[in-house]
Amino acid sequence: MISFNKEQIYIVTGASSGIGEGVALLLNELGATVVGIARNEERLNSMKAKCKYPENMYIEIKDLAEDIDGLPQYVKDLKNKYGKFSGMAYCAGISDIQPLQLLTYPEIDYLFKVNFFAPLFITKGLLDRRNNIGKGTSIVAISSIEAYLNDRGMSKYASSKSALISAYKCMAAEVAQSGIRVNTISPSDIKTPMTMCEAAQSLREHREEKYPMGFGEVSDVANMAIFLLSNSSKWITRQDYIIDCGVM
Repeated sequence: MISFNKEQIYIVTGASSGIGEGVALLLNELGATVVGIARNEERLNSMKAKCKYPENMYIEIKDLAEDIDGLPQYVKDLKNKYGKFSGMAYCAGISDIQPLQLLTYPEIDYLFKVNFFAPLFITKGLLDRRNNIGKGTSIVAISSIEAYLNDRGMSKYASSKSALISAYKCMAAEVAQSGIRVNTISPSDIKTPMTMCEAAQSLREHREEKYPMGFGEVSDVANMAIFLLSNSSKWITRQDYIIDCGVM
């Protein structure tokens, strides 16, 4: 059985809802110390109220897209506050369905800041050997099945997630000899506030018949993230795990 101890400290971004909340709560339940990051203080406090060991759950209010260049320093500041990190689950992300003719640069720019540039630069900070425990450090980011499916109206979202997968594979190759692992997870439709919103209804209806076991649950992704963060996956790096109930 996978377990952690309170000396193992993990960053979880997007911890106020959805997959991020699920990963933060499960890490905490299994004994790790968690630094949960999100923009919404009320929802972060609500998440903390649900956790098993509140003394090992810390919350940080932060818009990760606000100062991309400053994210490595932000990780250093967190390390000085909490200690060296054993890893991170980057679960923050935004989605948008929009046909090509309606695309605007400012919208694409913001989506890439959240889905690609923020994880790239916060991971850069965490991979600084002064900020992690060294061998055994594990980093996981949530990508999306859209990097492979390329559905209509998903060009900016799918491209941001494709870029994330590629960047993480490159980073994994750079740090493997240090015993640090970097992986991504690409879920299909999971029941989260983002995917269950009204704007995504038509896409859900189009896909529903493809899932013989129904849409995925947050726990389906959180369990994989926990496995990849743990020592049980000590020989796994540079991989993207598709969780899609066989859609691909």
